[in-house]
Amino acid sequence: MTDSRTVHLRRGGTSLVLALLPDRHPVVRHWGEDLGAFDAAALADVGVAQTMGTGNNQTWTTPDLPVLPLPHLGWSARPAVLLHRADGSVFSVHPQTVTHEVETVDGPGGTADVVTSSATDPTHGIELTTVLRLEPTGLVRLRALVTDTAGADVAPLEIDELTPVLPVPSDAAELLDFTGHHAFERQIVRTPFTPGTRLRESWEGRPGHDAATWLVAGTPGFGWRRGRVHGVHLAWSGNTRALASHPAQGYRLLGAGELLQPGEVVLTPGQSYSTPWLVGSWGQGLDALAARSHAHVRALPSYPRRPRPVLLNIWEAVYFNHDLDTLKALADEAAAIGIERFVIDDGWFGSRRNDTSGLGDWQVSAEVWPTGLEPLAEHVRALGMELGLWFEPEMINVDSELARAHPDWILSDGAGGAVEHRHQRVLDLTAPGAWDYLYGAISDLVDRLEIAYIKWDHNSPVLAGGHMATNAELGTRYGAPAIHEQTLALYRLLDALHERFPGLEIESCCGGGGRIDLGIIEHTQRVWTSDCNDAHDRANINRGTMTLLPPELIGTHVGSGRDHTTLRSLDVSFRAATALWGHMGVEWDLLSATDADKRGLADLIALHKQLRPLLHAGTVVHADVDEDDAVRIQGVVAPDRSEALFGLTSLGQALTWPGAPRPLPGLDPKRSYRVQLAAPLYEGHTYEAAWTRPEGVVLPGSYLVTTGLSLPVIHPDHSLLVRVTAV
Repeated sequence: MTDSRTVHLRRGGTSLVLALLPDRHPVVRHWGEDLGAFDAAALADVGVAQTMGTGNNQTWTTPDLPVLPLPHLGWSARPAVLLHRADGSVFSVHPQTVTHEVETVDGPGGTADVVTSSATDPTHGIELTTVLRLEPTGLVRLRALVTDTAGADVAPLEIDELTPVLPVPSDAAELLDFTGHHAFERQIVRTPFTPGTRLRESWEGRPGHDAATWLVAGTPGFGWRRGRVHGVHLAWSGNTRALASHPAQGYRLLGAGELLQPGEVVLTPGQSYSTPWLVGSWGQGLDALAARSHAHVRALPSYPRRPRPVLLNIWEAVYFNHDLDTLKALADEAAAIGIERFVIDDGWFGSRRNDTSGLGDWQVSAEVWPTGLEPLAEHVRALGMELGLWFEPEMINVDSELARAHPDWILSDGAGGAVEHRHQRVLDLTAPGAWDYLYGAISDLVDRLEIAYIKWDHNSPVLAGGHMATNAELGTRYGAPAIHEQTLALYRLLDALHERFPGLEIESCCGGGGRIDLGIIEHTQRVWTSDCNDAHDRANINRGTMTLLPPELIGTHVGSGRDHTTLRSLDVSFRAATALWGHMGVEWDLLSATDADKRGLADLIALHKQLRPLLHAGTVVHADVDEDDAVRIQGVVAPDRSEALFGLTSLGQALTWPGAPRPLPGLDPKRSYRVQLAAPLYEGHTYEAAWTRPEGVVLPGSYLVTTGLSLPVIHPDHSLLVRVTAV
């Protein structure tokens, strides 16, 4: 326990000043800019400077608002903790003594500061603990833990809600979060941060295609590079809650926690429930907020340490029409243009000739593959490519051998469950035998076929999902809601496969981008950003996703000339220039592609490989442009700012042209840079701007980051790639 009443933690350009009081969990005095070193007297005065009261009634107006606001402290807005005992004898928690311990711990990304605060409530038999971490990146992580400390003769303790909060500055008067739907995920939404509460929830058993992703508060008009912002994200792959609260007491708070269904977490004496991590980031603009998240993810043990192989996924090439000769020919074409990984998608197993049957029967179909998948696997490896395979382990068709053998493995509310989506039900990973079946079936195929990569899909929401079997070892109760335990079982399954196959990479796919969060990324090496491969729509989808995850973990594919979700037709150069920024892939029937298209695609794949060290290790930047500006400017800048790649992308017609020069953000103003086209993307097209000549131009960094480049005419749905190198 520390003797200090106020502590000042400093990591990664972030200061976190905490008051550690004996009657409450930590009080955040400051979260944001590095304040520099404080001496003991100045540190003590920070607390005094924030103390005030009104008349004799000072309790409810106290500024000493902890990360777990509770009613007994005078907090009259939404409490952070809601719980009750089954017999109604307890409806709140009232800690009497709080102890605080401050320590430094080492981890994969460096040294972090950790404050653990434990509160006891002997009257109600409850212990309430918070763990607050300041990571090496300047990211803040916060979680809470409830333990039932009562005797054996009391009723069980049911947890209804546990939502920690972090305060944000008083000038954070604008909110930003994300929404969307299948094939159009993570679209930006802005709202005023007015008095009241903005509540974002997911009830799908996953964050969902409309996930908030980040809930951000900032100074009005904040952008990618301007305005101070603070944001929170919940690192959890089940049901989630995020809220922005501006109550009558005057605070502005951001919070996040697991959304628990009634009866989902019930504790008996000695048992505990821990929230997922609330992750908090901040910075001058969204780029800085994202950069802290990217740095944190890149330090995770799950992060892949080798170059991201360019892949071809066969789904949009053949769909369910699997044929050995066709797929061998497709593999030949893939290898010829530089593909490094060949992924077999849905349709290889059981009776799966369409999406109505076979899901759950994870054995190779003798009907479609009479000699097994081995001949194709051997052909793929002989071409120098790795093999990937599609699974959807958490789902099951009622028309399957597995469902007929184990109907008790299917989640339901006991009265039929929710309406089927895509002819699917959800497999209970905690039902006795179900987890072992999946682990064994997947492991057998990974081992036998030398699979390097799994596309792990999850196409349906989990609605009205309860256990139809009891698993006493895991605490699973028949008839109880299942999302919490299902999510933990998923994490265990992913970890077990990685332990057995250390080199195996797994992609989190969820009908596209329905399960993208900092919880799932601790157990996977890639996410499928969206089922939409339309490069026009992907510009926004990718941009939103990269506020959370770095480009190398975001699947970005070159689809066919006419996109199958939007029916929009786009030039191969634009499609490939869009896919180049992330973990690049192809999802296109190359057997029907023209020679010219294949040459253009091969050139962009080669460029991607050349730039991969920069693209997948640098800092993502965006220029702040007018909302009606047709041109987007995004880039990746090397950590030492010695080089960068920028994409100048037009998504529509400009209202004015040619317009003023546009800045290139993130460069070193003290250096000079050569600016030139990275590739002549559009065959036969010439550009009038001087810097587009082969030799380019040399310009001061100070000029590029303030005034910038005059742009040539960029037609709608076209992109220019600009290489910038220090001289």
